[in-house]
Amino acid sequence: MLIMFSKSFQERSVWTARLVVFILSATFSLGTWTFPVNVLGRELSQVSDVEVQPLLLHVKRLREALAYLGQPLSSGASELLDLAAKSEDRDARNLVQRALDPNCLFEVSINPESRVKVRQGPAGPRLVQNGWSQFLVKVHNQAGVTAGLAAESPNTGKLAGSAKEEIRDLWLEMEMFDSPPLTPGLTGIGLEYRIIQLYSRDEGKRSAIFSFNVGQGTQDIGFRNDVSVTFEGERAVPVRLRILDENGQPATAGFEIRDQQGRVYPSQAKRLAPDFAFHPQIYRHDKETVDLPPGEYDVTITRGPEYLEQNKTLVVNDDVSSFQVHLQRWTDPAKYGWWSGDHHIHAAGCSHYDNPSEGVHAPDMLRHCLGEDLKVGANLTWGPCFDYQKQFFTGAVDRVSRYPYLLRYDVEVSGFGSHKSGHLCLLRLKEQIPPGGDSTHHWPTLCLNTLRWAKKQGAVCGPAHSGWGIIVQGTDLPNYEVPAFDSIGANEYIADVTHTVEGPNGDQVPAVDFLSMVDTPYTAELNIWYHTLNCGYRTRVSGETDFPCIYGERVGLGRAYVNLPGTLDYDRWCEGIRNGAAYVSDGRSHLMDLTVGDAVLAQQSELRLDQPQSVKVTANVAAYLKENPEPDMRNLKPSDKPFWHIERARVSGADLEEVKQQISRAEDELVRQVGNDLKNRQTETEQNILRDYATPTFGPWSFLGPLEIWQSGDTSAERVQAAQKQSLGLEFSSVKPGPLEGLAWKDQNWQNGEVHELALGDFAFGYLYRSIQAERPVELDLDFGVDDAIRV
Repeated sequence: MLIMFSKSFQERSVWTARLVVFILSATFSLGTWTFPVNVLGRELSQVSDVEVQPLLLHVKRLREALAYLGQPLSSGASELLDLAAKSEDRDARNLVQRALDPNCLFEVSINPESRVKVRQGPAGPRLVQNGWSQFLVKVHNQAGVTAGLAAESPNTGKLAGSAKEEIRDLWLEMEMFDSPPLTPGLTGIGLEYRIIQLYSRDEGKRSAIFSFNVGQGTQDIGFRNDVSVTFEGERAVPVRLRILDENGQPATAGFEIRDQQGRVYPSQAKRLAPDFAFHPQIYRHDKETVDLPPGEYDVTITRGPEYLEQNKTLVVNDDVSSFQVHLQRWTDPAKYGWWSGDHHIHAAGCSHYDNPSEGVHAPDMLRHCLGEDLKVGANLTWGPCFDYQKQFFTGAVDRVSRYPYLLRYDVEVSGFGSHKSGHLCLLRLKEQIPPGGDSTHHWPTLCLNTLRWAKKQGAVCGPAHSGWGIIVQGTDLPNYEVPAFDSIGANEYIADVTHTVEGPNGDQVPAVDFLSMVDTPYTAELNIWYHTLNCGYRTRVSGETDFPCIYGERVGLGRAYVNLPGTLDYDRWCEGIRNGAAYVSDGRSHLMDLTVGDAVLAQQSELRLDQPQSVKVTANVAAYLKENPEPDMRNLKPSDKPFWHIERARVSGADLEEVKQQISRAEDELVRQVGNDLKNRQTETEQNILRDYATPTFGPWSFLGPLEIWQSGDTSAERVQAAQKQSLGLEFSSVKPGPLEGLAWKDQNWQNGEVHELALGDFAFGYLYRSIQAERPVELDLDFGVDDAIRV
């Protein structure tokens, strides 16, 4: 039937709509016949071979799904569906299609042989830049298929890894919504509606080809299985970000933006550098923008482990186009001279793409360091894309660096040379390739020879991801399991640590400076380190992430904090690693200004004692543990990621009760020790007082004599001479002089303060002896009385 109108376009649209309603009403009364319906120029088949009860139940679930996705049906469509639930079967079928067909972008027909064909529906093909839009797909399922309905398009796909000439056409993302309350597969009834979600990278007009299938080989022949649709993409709202640090200064931060269905914005599939497709977050500098469609978003803001994570709601509309964030620190080691760095990050390989470019570039990597507040990034060129990335090595800090954020290209020996016996991180190189070639084919095949070349130019060197190949099962440290030494970690290290090689000045220096920590199981890393320390070797440790290989979440998951007074400098930072003026952390715990005895960590890393003794340990300690445990990290094994995380130190349940009891016992013991110490000090004080004021202790008097002087004969004279000679050796001690010939010392029971007769007789003399003990110098009065003469 052809009807012509001579009115304006707007009026024709109105009349066309009325005509459609009329035809629909007429079609409803014609039994099982199917007539085409013309809605805005698109025809959909009217389906009558479907049972109403399962259809209405399906429609109920469909309405719930659309409401969950934030795009409920219009009030008019809802009223029609409510009416359908109360109508006779024939009218109910028609009312359902009348309500839902205008929202269908596609109609899919599955014939009795399960062949699938598709054509465009009446829904307006309008999308929004950087946003998701929902449409319905009408499915006429004559075969009763219950497999999943799959949609395909050559215009979808990740930009990361795609050829440069393909980027323009890969503007679309597409998903069939198969989650509850809908079922993953078709229901098998003759008519149902599915939800297709489309994401547009671009604004303006864009075309895409779509096809559908219910399994391999079910596509219809010819051109009936695909359809080309041209869309109009509405411009997204450019949201300007204001990012201020704790001092009110412009900063860089990470933003993870999700809608109410949890979908990430901008789409990860449509990201190229500086945004990485393997990250949910993006990094933006102050005053930069992110394009978002109108809607409500949950935003998580981060800036590395030294800042508090924030969660905010962002509502975007034509009136709201800015978003302000004030970052909050919980610690700032750099303020105390401790500078963070990650000595192992990559701009190529692993999760990075090698198309449309061979990896990413220095500005991209610096953006991520800024967004994680990582002061030093050692960007290591290695096997993947080596011949492209090597052009960026300068032997100095890269020019994109923005103090105090420093980025420098160095080398990881991986994918070539000596890597089979363990990868090496070579920092502070002056030349990145050994003599004899300009690529990776001629490198030494022994780590020690690579170290000789690197150390000669003053490089700071150590094994990468130390734990691989030396995994141990036990948790005792150190333990005596013999690992396999069969992978890419500190394998040859066990031999190289015993060697010295020639340094830049011709002096012999250790072949290995450090072991890499944090990105492999800590039991393996620490076990080999403790053993080599016990053998007398003084290898240091440094923190790394091996981004984006072992860890791709973000740079700086493993860090070394190096103490550098004054200005940060890359060469001095590396030297601090070599000297041991650093601590290793995931950034959530800090041990600054450690002092053991008279050894200060920032100045020396070893304290030597002549014998075992107690030493005083002091440090500035900071740690941040979330108030509530992170469920994913409970009961982690040493071999589970994250290998280093402060959450591993959390105690709870029975362990917490045991720790509480240990603390209680320790407190009781401390009180006891303090009490004993106070008591001992009191006793000592009392003794000192008594000692200060007590009188000396006197021994008994002893007498030797009498010795006659004027008796005739030599005997008396000899005895006098002998007595005089011995008296010269008398000392005030507790030991009396020995006896004289024919005479002995006789103790006297004399009391102080009384007069005692010596009974010497005439012309004779004798000796008196008495010991006097005093704890301190004192003055004593000695009184002697005689009736003749006395010599003292």
